[in-house]
Amino acid sequence: MMRSIIRPAVWLATVTACLAAIGAVAAAEGFAVSEIAPGNYVHYGVHEERLPANLGDQANIGFIVGEKCVAVIDTGGSLPVGKTLRAAIGRVTDLPVCYVILTHVHPDHFFGAAAFLDDRPQFVGHAQLPRAMAARARFYVKTLQRDLGDLADGSEAIAPTLLVKDEMVLELGNRKLRLRAWPVGHTDNDLTVYDEKTATLWLSDLLFVDHTPVVDGSILGFLAVVSELAAIPARHFVPGHGRTDMPWPAALDPQTRYLEVIVRETRQALKDGRTIQEAVDTVGLAEENNWVNFELFHRRNVTSAYTELEWE
Repeated sequence: MMRSIIRPAVWLATVTACLAAIGAVAAAEGFAVSEIAPGNYVHYGVHEERLPANLGDQANIGFIVGEKCVAVIDTGGSLPVGKTLRAAIGRVTDLPVCYVILTHVHPDHFFGAAAFLDDRPQFVGHAQLPRAMAARARFYVKTLQRDLGDLADGSEAIAPTLLVKDEMVLELGNRKLRLRAWPVGHTDNDLTVYDEKTATLWLSDLLFVDHTPVVDGSILGFLAVVSELAAIPARHFVPGHGRTDMPWPAALDPQTRYLEVIVRETRQALKDGRTIQEAVDTVGLAEENNWVNFELFHRRNVTSAYTELEWE
């Protein structure tokens, strides 16, 4: 009788795949949505690095239900997250998904979009989003595969075809969504969604709660956008990361303080003739205990601020 021999590398790959699958099932079972206002459902992502155990489920995503159809607002960081979101919608309503709104170019918000292809929705985004996706998609796919392995299979960067240059209103059936394209701030392709029926404002990454804010556009522009956001008469709001019991617009204050600290201290560093490395090593460190993932994002923010502000 011949015995089959399992090579160590094959065995390890098999075990890894099984553990990843178990992690995917566990993540799906823990996928909760909360109705934060009538017809507005949010799934809150985790404050963790992207791992097979969490499937890249890092961003706040969700959907809005009208009388005619459903609009999805961001689809999560991988195809499995997008599929789980689609299943959650099916538990709430059997109405079709007519719009998938992609709020900006960061992959934790859009890699689940392929889960909605069978719905044949219109994919909606900022007018600058297709360009930004085209420039970054290849790199984003590679890093997703690196972090998730086989669990990244099928995750796609699907560019929007319905583009918002300034404002656009989408009708879901007795529910209007006002979409607004913002100038350069967090990125150069940020979009907000305002449900007029419930005065619910979906900000995506124009508002970070607890999670360290990320500057991938202009720190001065980010502050200007936040100042305008504060004037919107929202009764409910959804940040891109985290959650808070603070009222609107006071919920913007911690992020504003953080960005202002970086601007103020970076300007002083430039005035004192400090190098960019010296600024990165010193600016804004008093904020460290106020934010999650500080070590991952803060130094990048200071680097971005320095290169922007040195030309003032």
